[in-house]
Amino acid sequence: QVQLLESGGGLVQPGGSLRLSCAASGTIFTIYNMAWYRQTPGEQRELVARIASGGTTNYADSVKGRFTISRDNVNNAVFLQMNILKPEDTAVYYCTANIRATATRIQDFWGQGTQVTVSS
Repeated sequence: QVQLLESGGGLVQPGGSLRLSCAASGTIFTIYNMAWYRQTPGEQRELVARIASGGTTNYADSVKGRFTISRDNVNNAVFLQMNILKPEDTAVYYCTANIRATATRIQDFWGQGTQVTVSS
């Protein structure tokens, strides 16, 4: 069984930085795309940043220039460096990964979420 475990959330003042981490564990053949989403109460989950297995990245317009996604393919991990944080970045952040967990099946797995609060 594959599990994704996030860490690094917390409370930070506007203009500050946080680094989120997410590690995948379990039976893993291959990890394809990895991504971070976020969700606020009453809103749909939105894509923040995505990184392909080869390193190609894309970002939501609202975080371009402030957030950086990266991955460690050896340790099956993905990271989100968040700089110049704004109150509107407050949300629960989820990591997700598209994983071949058996020889014949590829599926998306999600972490449990980590709260990021930007407030003075």
